[in-house]
Amino acid sequence: MSRDGIKKVVLAYSGGLDTSVILKWLQETYNCEVVTFTADIGQGEELEPARRKAEALGIKDIYINDLREEFVRDFVFPMFRANTLYEGEYLLGTSIARPLIAKRLVEIANETGADAVSHGATGKGNDQVRFELGAIALKPDVEIIAPWREWDLNSRESLLAYADKHGIPVDAKKRDGSSPYSMDANLLHISYEGNELEDPWLEPQDDMWRWTVAPEQAPDEATYIELGFEKGDLVSIDGEKMSPATLLAKLNEIGGANGIGRDDIVENRYVGMKSRGCYETPGGTIILKAHRAIESLTLDREAAHLKDELMPRYASMIYNGYWWSPEREMLQAAIDQTQQVVNGEVRLKLYKGNVSVAGRKSESNSLFDASIATFEDDAGAYDQKDAEGFIKLNALRMRVAASKRGR
Repeated sequence: MSRDGIKKVVLAYSGGLDTSVILKWLQETYNCEVVTFTADIGQGEELEPARRKAEALGIKDIYINDLREEFVRDFVFPMFRANTLYEGEYLLGTSIARPLIAKRLVEIANETGADAVSHGATGKGNDQVRFELGAIALKPDVEIIAPWREWDLNSRESLLAYADKHGIPVDAKKRDGSSPYSMDANLLHISYEGNELEDPWLEPQDDMWRWTVAPEQAPDEATYIELGFEKGDLVSIDGEKMSPATLLAKLNEIGGANGIGRDDIVENRYVGMKSRGCYETPGGTIILKAHRAIESLTLDREAAHLKDELMPRYASMIYNGYWWSPEREMLQAAIDQTQQVVNGEVRLKLYKGNVSVAGRKSESNSLFDASIATFEDDAGAYDQKDAEGFIKLNALRMRVAASKRGR
């Protein structure tokens, strides 16, 4: 579609410098009406300033949606059923929020009759891919405007100059450079990139972290908590049932106070470059440990091992923006089938940045049989003589191969 054909655009709008400039740039460049959409996914920021900024720029249709429960229930929890880690470390806090934002962007475009959607992701990052693959999967004919791939405003200074020229309010920290990091926050995590973090040799300053105390400053006595699971999803803390978003927020608080969830990673972006990022994911770190513990008790060995084999592929799908793809949905169906038996409680010990399992139980689905596993007299529950034939059969192929090699 040509620029002349764009009459209305839905913009994913945070109210920050980048998206405020984008809002005005869309009005000027496309001579179009802009609808703003701001998602509350637990970033912990007041969202009304975004409304006031949009109103000051002449926006009439302003959407500010509380998506916290949907985010945790329909995106975070399904991901954790798979014990998902990207490249062995990253809990995908930014990645998993993007398909939800894309979904709501498309819904608003349909509701308002918009011709296009727009986002503030740069041409160097993963988010452009995630937003756009999601939007296309949900609305195949969607038009997408990515200003960072069109304009020549390629530095903070040029953005500030544009904002000054058009009377766009700028946060003082952005203007004086005292907000040094590019940050993204939601109920699952907060991320930090840029500035001195672009040197992977430098250790982050301790005052960078927002959610967690330094492990050295955490309490000298351990904190114990009990987490309840039903069909693979967290449902309670210390016996108290809560909504998904409330559970995650509570675990963030508990984990942060114990110095849990900090990570410093060099990751491989989908667009090809390596990137260094630091992440705080206190609640997610706790859930992952507990979920694996209850699975160890309730999942069949081969189902558990197959899940572990599939997990890196599943993690890459989310990281690379393929949440709405048929292959992710196929894997999710298989993963969810395994979770029907993942029910029970896990007791955890939290101490100075560490999470360890202190106990696990499942009244209805435990596969642990003490009468078989015991080192004491098992009263005939397991005949140890059976192991001889088992070993011989499994050694047969190696015996044959070794004899052929003349060993």
